[in-house]
Amino acid sequence: MKIRSLVLLALPTVLLLAGCGGDSKNPTKPAGPTRSYFMGFSSFPPRASIASIVATIDAFAPHADAALIVTEPPWDSLLAGKAPDSLIRNNQVGLTNYFRSKGLTRIVVSVDPTNGLDRSADSAPLVAAGRSLTEPAIQALFRSYVVAMDTLIHPQYLSVASETNLIRAAAPAPLYQAVKQVANDAYTDLRAHDANVKIFTTVQVEVAWGRLGGSGPYVGINADRADFPFAQVIGLSSYPYLAGFTDPDSLPSDYYSRITSGTGLPEMVIEGGWSSDSTTSPNWTVLKQRRFIAREATLLDQASVIGWFQITFTDLDLASLGFPASAAPFASLGLVDVDLNPKPALSAWDAARSRNLKPPGVL
Repeated sequence: MKIRSLVLLALPTVLLLAGCGGDSKNPTKPAGPTRSYFMGFSSFPPRASIASIVATIDAFAPHADAALIVTEPPWDSLLAGKAPDSLIRNNQVGLTNYFRSKGLTRIVVSVDPTNGLDRSADSAPLVAAGRSLTEPAIQALFRSYVVAMDTLIHPQYLSVASETNLIRAAAPAPLYQAVKQVANDAYTDLRAHDANVKIFTTVQVEVAWGRLGGSGPYVGINADRADFPFAQVIGLSSYPYLAGFTDPDSLPSDYYSRITSGTGLPEMVIEGGWSSDSTTSPNWTVLKQRRFIAREATLLDQASVIGWFQITFTDLDLASLGFPASAAPFASLGLVDVDLNPKPALSAWDAARSRNLKPPGVL
């Protein structure tokens, strides 16, 4: 249930722009209400153009403390023999520099080994090439790409597998086992050269609550903890409007805190939201979206959360991005529309962000 990030997020043009300076974040604020989590977005644009990417970053930077890079490996380029470090220098390095020029120095990277729109399948470029993550050679490419990402980007946090419980439920067993293998091997590779980056995986909250095609009972994430024991953070993916919830206020008070109960690990929301597309459902409205953001802030305050991201700051022009019709439920998750006009949910987000990050500057 995740938005695939296949648009080229950072191109040489962005690298040049990074030298232009930008806003800086002042960590010192007057005493007042606090929050435990940094907040931010990815550069995913409403339309497929460099100008749209830059405009998106410029628009969300005043509303963020951190930035997210979420991507699948460029499998077609890797299969063609292109070096991971060259690919990352040509793309994500420029993006990261631009984030930092805007004062967004907290960088989280999520590299997804499978298909973000179809958790039952390999990434589309692998399928098109007749290849699979189940192959040791493909796993080696993933591991090399992840290590290069860490080496060149220097993120504070790096995820090596996404929505593992949903993959386990939806994908053939060999594919899930490949995810398990490559994520654990990637952790070993990363830790061999970087003692500081915090490495993690993500789970799908609605699946953990037993709402995959039903309404319970609660399942939890014990299997994920056993299969990915290295995780230093539990990443969360949460789209309750797709799992039978019709009102944000109906979410249980322990909706997020229960996920990590007993683990001693912090949580980080990597993706999620509530659609405002009322043409698809009467429960998907701009006002319910705003109430969800406000409700989510309350739920995160009650959990051990250190970060809160939405992948998309903007709504999406699916035709421009080349996305299939099946992506429609994710097209209206933005806090602004495709033309960067604010939606009501942005004020709820800003209300949460107006609180001091406690303790200041801590990741």
